[in-house]
Amino acid sequence: MTILCVRFQLPSAHEAAFPELLGLLEEFTPVVEALPPDGALADLRGAERYFGRGAAELASVIRVRALALHGVDCVIGAGPGPMLARVAQRSARPGATCAVSADEARDFLAGKPVAVLPGVGAATARTLCEYGLDTLGRVAAAPLSTLQRLVGAKGGRELHEKANGVDRGRVVPNAVSRSLAAEQPFPRDELDPVRHRRALLSAGEELGGRLRAMGKVCRTLTLTVRYADRSSTTRGRTLGEPTAHSADLTRTAYSLYEALGLQRARVRAIALRAEGLGPADRASHQLTFDPDDEKARRIEEVADRARAKFGPRAVMPGGLAA
Repeated sequence: MTILCVRFQLPSAHEAAFPELLGLLEEFTPVVEALPPDGALADLRGAERYFGRGAAELASVIRVRALALHGVDCVIGAGPGPMLARVAQRSARPGATCAVSADEARDFLAGKPVAVLPGVGAATARTLCEYGLDTLGRVAAAPLSTLQRLVGAKGGRELHEKANGVDRGRVVPNAVSRSLAAEQPFPRDELDPVRHRRALLSAGEELGGRLRAMGKVCRTLTLTVRYADRSSTTRGRTLGEPTAHSADLTRTAYSLYEALGLQRARVRAIALRAEGLGPADRASHQLTFDPDDEKARRIEEVADRARAKFGPRAVMPGGLAA
């Protein structure tokens, strides 16, 4: 077990601490891959030899340091590769590391739903389930030719290998992209899709306002839905053009949410993250000659001035005065 997947239990108000937490991991290994908004992969092969400790022991040290230095707990999974480490992390609990060895991988994966695999989206999971391949154990036992007919030659081969515990991935060091996040927690686990959409509207309005106040636009929008069982789903999309327009951000957020196909999901929080930030004065904007769009942008300008003068609560989501 040489790869750790670390998910920091990071409140949105402390999101600025994420780079510092990545720095904590880099004290053990230079091979760290950031998984915004709150996760990372770390390859500890060199660290195991240097410190004379296994990955699970090093994970305990990382957890203690994160708590002592930043007041942040973390959930950690360990495995021989990035895929197994990420799946293990989803089965872990705060205060304990879920470690899976190469010999245990197939049995560990067998009873898990196909959607737990990184890269298996809602559409692929739905297709597999329609044919009775709802668990990784059943996928592993299915003929390779069947999987390739269902999800394509390359996708079927990769799915078959992963379900059998074969993890060919590697940790690719990267930098934290410049980003901005807005999270909308619910007072209790929320089942109502209407309230989910209201949270998306509020997050889109907040992100747009903050981007415009900074003179920035974003190129990518990422949606993270956190569930009652502490698991989460993250999906991202590159925008048609860089923007800070709240309506564009909200429409994209709605589209990402609808693509998840959630049914009776107990949602604890919804977060949007704007990534790939750049200066607004260098961004191009495609003229639409749409009077409704121009009206929305003028209302946005008025709302921004009201927020600047009276504070962030001066305007309700949708650009209406409070």
